[in-house]
Amino acid sequence: MRRYGKHTDEDDVRVRPNRKGNRPRTSIRPKHEDAAEGMVLTVDRGRLTCLVDDRTVVAMKARELGRKAAVVGDRVELVGDLSGAKDTLARIVRIRERASVLRRTADDDDPYERVVVANADQLAIVTALADPEPRPRLIDRCLVAAYDGGLEPLLVLTKSDLAPASALLDLYGALDIPHVVTSRDELDAGEAASVVREHLDGRITAFVGHSGVGKTTLVNALVPEEKRRSTGRVNAVTGRGRHTTTSALALPLAGAGGWVIDTPGVRSFGLHHVDPSRVIHAFPDLEPGTEHCPRACSHDEPDCALDEWAARGHADPARLYSLRRLLATRERREGD
Repeated sequence: MRRYGKHTDEDDVRVRPNRKGNRPRTSIRPKHEDAAEGMVLTVDRGRLTCLVDDRTVVAMKARELGRKAAVVGDRVELVGDLSGAKDTLARIVRIRERASVLRRTADDDDPYERVVVANADQLAIVTALADPEPRPRLIDRCLVAAYDGGLEPLLVLTKSDLAPASALLDLYGALDIPHVVTSRDELDAGEAASVVREHLDGRITAFVGHSGVGKTTLVNALVPEEKRRSTGRVNAVTGRGRHTTTSALALPLAGAGGWVIDTPGVRSFGLHHVDPSRVIHAFPDLEPGTEHCPRACSHDEPDCALDEWAARGHADPARLYSLRRLLATRERREGD
């Protein structure tokens, strides 16, 4: 049975009433041309603290962004109440393109990628030389993540009074990574901060490291006026530290124009998201030698052209060894 006749007009069409009395939804979104620029400082249960001009503003993500999430370091555009007054809330309506991204997965079998920090220039990998023992495989993984995400690495070795730094530095010597070595006394007294600070001025630096290495102690010394994180001791039984930082936080370096981003301590650093072919870009002395590699070369097989490239003196063989060690990190666990 036909509901309407052959010749219906608009008056004959039945319209479902809008019981809520609001306007019908539309796909046309506002342009937000008056949006203010800001930087995400920290994220806590869906609320993002952002720096807008010289004040902090609490905001939430606008619905039109969908599943796109903002992380610490993101440059965003906000609308709404930008006064920063108590109990006010703004909206993040745009997330700008990222210059760099530090990412990790829970493990190498986990396809879910977690963005830790955006737009950092440098990754400071903090490692204790003892108590807890250094984990070179974790350092390797952090280096791969830094090279893959467009960050420059910096090695910060702590507790040099408990063990010498020479063996660990020799392991990474061919990579020519900037490094700082500090003792436990220097760390506790805050003297280590002045040495590390020389590498931080004018840059955005994310600090990463497993628990108990002195990462948060160092961050507190670098930004004493913003000290808000507790520090923990290493467990005498397990040899591991206790997590004291629960979320990433960006802190300004006074008078230096730089930023320090403290991140939670990590016990694993999955690299499921990393395309090994991108790691070679961090080795400009080796990259030209890949032109004669077989298609889809892993750079660790008999026909790899990099062996001949290094043999002819175009690159240090130690550099090739370091590259292959880093490329193999996805096939090894951090504790191996």
